[in-house]
Amino acid sequence: SFYISSLECLKFMCEFCISKYSDSYLYDPNLTSVLERLEDIKKSNTLLLQQLKRLICDLCRLYNLPQHPDVEMLDQPLPAGQNGTTEEVTSEEEEEDDMGEDIEDLDHYDMKEEEPVDGKKSEDEGIEKENLAILEKIRKNQRQDHLNGAVSGSVQASDRLMKELRDIYRSQSFKTGIYSVELVNDSLYEWHVKLLKVDPDSPLHSDLQVLKEKEGVEYILLNFSFKDNFPFDPPFVRVVSPVLTGGYVLGGGALCMELLTKQGWSSAYSIESVIMQINATLVKGKARVQFGANKNQYNLARAQQSYKSLVQIHEKNGWYTPPKEDG
Repeated sequence: SFYISSLECLKFMCEFCISKYSDSYLYDPNLTSVLERLEDIKKSNTLLLQQLKRLICDLCRLYNLPQHPDVEMLDQPLPAGQNGTTEEVTSEEEEEDDMGEDIEDLDHYDMKEEEPVDGKKSEDEGIEKENLAILEKIRKNQRQDHLNGAVSGSVQASDRLMKELRDIYRSQSFKTGIYSVELVNDSLYEWHVKLLKVDPDSPLHSDLQVLKEKEGVEYILLNFSFKDNFPFDPPFVRVVSPVLTGGYVLGGGALCMELLTKQGWSSAYSIESVIMQINATLVKGKARVQFGANKNQYNLARAQQSYKSLVQIHEKNGWYTPPKEDG
């Protein structure tokens, strides 16, 4: 956003095609710092020109490019009538006209602030009432945290996670009971995901039926934890229960999946697609429930250690890519 005066603001919107450019280019910290320095410029009637000059100069220095001499022309004062000041008003009628115009301008900006209400309705369309209540509770908690100065996470991660949660609540896979999602302690950064349905022809499905008869549990419980830099880093995912053998499940419940590592992750991936991929991977890897196993062997510390070892091994040796006919 570029501020021209106390009431006027120009907003520039742009879109990046993730499939065309890499994340490392789009989110270069050097470029981010260049943009952040624009906020250091004091507001004035030539703020837009000053910000433009700063942007050009900083980018030229960053990429060792010669600065065009015309850039200095941005320091020249605006022509009369364009510098945001007016001659002294002498008549009461002119004062009233100006006040009327100002009120119209304010009404215009008030209308712009109210526009997201319609957008909110479209965002919430197709979501059940109980899930809308969860989203609203999260929003209230976030506002309260800001007021109390106890903000957790980042704005970027929170916004993306809210979007992911809305998309999940709208999805058919969620509505048809393939999986469920529950926030741990109302935290947007930690989820419990229950895989409620797997391939009915798989041995894992049969095991879950037996588990239901023995323990009254017929799902696989996953824990998703997200960092402040999500979606640029993948979530950490582990199996909580039951104890499984096969299915690419490692010690502590960590998962051996390339897409859950920095090497294989993309910020374009949705959390629902990750959940469904884990479901398919467990079946493909012939996961089985290990009845009678010590349930305490699945814990966060051990899962993190297994994940760390996994990453080191595959960074050195690479990942095996199965043939397309194998899925």
